[in-house]
Amino acid sequence: MDQAFARYIKHRIFFKYATTRQAWPSSRKTLFTNHSSSNMISCIHVRRMTGPPYRNRWQYLARLEQDANAHPSDPRLQATLYKELRMAKRQRDVINRFENSTCAHDDESYRHYIAALVETGQENKVMPELMKHMEGKNTASSSSGTNKTDPVYVVVEEAPGAMFWKALRWIGVTFTYTFCLLTVLSLSMENSGLLKTSSSTQSEYEPSQQQVVKFEDVQGCDEAKDELEEIVQFLKNPHRYTELGGKLPKGVLLTGPPGTGKTLLARAVAGEASVPFFFMSGSEFDEMYVGVGARRIRELFAAARSKAPSIVFIDEIDAIGSKRNPKDQSYMKQTLNQLLVDLDGFSQTEGVIFIAATNFPELLDKALVRPGRFDRTVNVPLPDVRGRIQILRQHMKGITVASDVDVDVIARGTPGFSGAELANLINQAAIQASKEGVKEVSSKHLEFAKDKSIMGAERKSAVITDESKRLTAYHEGGHALLAYYTPGALPLHKATIMPRGRALGMTVQLPEMDKDSYTKKEYIAQIDVCMGGRVAEEMIFGSDNVTSGAHSDIVKATEVARRMVRNLGMSEKVGLVNYNDEDMHLLSTETKVLIENEIKDLVMDAEKRAREILTTHIEELHRLAKALVEYETLSQSEILDVVNNKPIQRKP
Repeated sequence: MDQAFARYIKHRIFFKYATTRQAWPSSRKTLFTNHSSSNMISCIHVRRMTGPPYRNRWQYLARLEQDANAHPSDPRLQATLYKELRMAKRQRDVINRFENSTCAHDDESYRHYIAALVETGQENKVMPELMKHMEGKNTASSSSGTNKTDPVYVVVEEAPGAMFWKALRWIGVTFTYTFCLLTVLSLSMENSGLLKTSSSTQSEYEPSQQQVVKFEDVQGCDEAKDELEEIVQFLKNPHRYTELGGKLPKGVLLTGPPGTGKTLLARAVAGEASVPFFFMSGSEFDEMYVGVGARRIRELFAAARSKAPSIVFIDEIDAIGSKRNPKDQSYMKQTLNQLLVDLDGFSQTEGVIFIAATNFPELLDKALVRPGRFDRTVNVPLPDVRGRIQILRQHMKGITVASDVDVDVIARGTPGFSGAELANLINQAAIQASKEGVKEVSSKHLEFAKDKSIMGAERKSAVITDESKRLTAYHEGGHALLAYYTPGALPLHKATIMPRGRALGMTVQLPEMDKDSYTKKEYIAQIDVCMGGRVAEEMIFGSDNVTSGAHSDIVKATEVARRMVRNLGMSEKVGLVNYNDEDMHLLSTETKVLIENEIKDLVMDAEKRAREILTTHIEELHRLAKALVEYETLSQSEILDVVNNKPIQRKP
């Protein structure tokens, strides 16, 4: 074995001891005088016990570079150095040494050089170097009398863990795709009913664990509570009603406008009877997969039977119980058909009461609301004045309210408010009081919340010119005077020129008590008040300077007149006949002209009466407009003070 290979073996042994940090003995012997193969084993063995203690790889590379520089004609030492430099991630040192030194190079050295070029991104230099190397080999072969050339193989070595990470990434991607595919398939089969899990019923259809609600927590619907009290007594003591052969209704349908407390009533029934309460919305039964809604109906009633006595409550039942059409596809009716079967599938003695709520009872299928399924329909209307007082007091229990707050005044000023709107009013007042940093909610805060609910939020950032503010003041002053002097008009509540919502100003009228019907005199008064704003603008600023602010007034006046003529029989010429929009195209031309003339006459006569009143009280109009420009908002008492030429007194 030649001398260069012996040195290579020696340095490899040095590197091993340097990396493993093994201690070297102090005695050293030089046994490299004979490089025959017979002495190589003993040479290696003795050299492992002697030699310099290399502490790290950099010392080893420095020694290799020193030996390579000392023997520039030895290509094996050069190749060894190039290889170790590449392993140490010093490819640029390989390139610089190969290109700039005059050391001997063999094919192995050349391969390390080409690999270093590729690893550093210098692929553009690879082909010229290969061509140059091939020309040099051909020249050497020609001079030696042979035409054969040895090919040069360039091998780019990858990092030791590259193959492992590639395999791991491939396994991860394959597992992810497989998991997603199996998940989609299992969900599809489960939703379609082909695959059922044993825990689906128990996990999905459990009684609601929300806060217990009692009848005392529900105010403003005493008649509805009285009807539902029988359900509570049946759930508590069913034998009391079945001894004489009587049967309690299996189903109760709650109807009424949104926010009146239908869901709260159903929870109160369960709370009073202390029974499990199963709650679902009608939209939860609607899925894209065929049969899902029917399956959920079956599982819901099965869970309710397992915990009887119990209550099953479905909110917005019109989502699944709407009228069936023969043209509908069969799968669209499966959920409703299953609901009809389950409502008839258990007897009254099972102790399961079915309660449903909807805002549109007229949309429900007749088979669903027939006796035997929904035996009783309970209407939950908007609260009256007494109901609103009860609701306001109920929501004020958790709020610190000032002693000067009169709940009756707030209740009279909120006609048509539902329980949810009244709760929001109290909450808005509490928030406003917190913003101002006070400790109690006063009448001012409740009035602010009421105005915000009725008229919208104030647009304090709106830039209004003085001329526009003056015009709006006369417009609202005209409405206020017509509301004050017109017989049959609703009492004034407030007038303001503060922009709110989409309006630049507003005049609010509120009834003293709730009204369910209106007389012809009251309808005509509504039209007269609507005309007051436009007439005031025309009288003060001229017919050429009237604005578009009267658009909503004209729309409302025309709508009231149309209802009087076409629907309420309040026109002598048209008579007591109802004309709906669908029937108008069937009428003769004479009848259409008659109806249109009657509607126009009602509006134009109101305009004449409004002009007469404002002409008579022109001084009050000027004073009222001036006060609105100065104070922006006037209450009922302040408007009366201005009309009677009294100074406005406000608390600082």
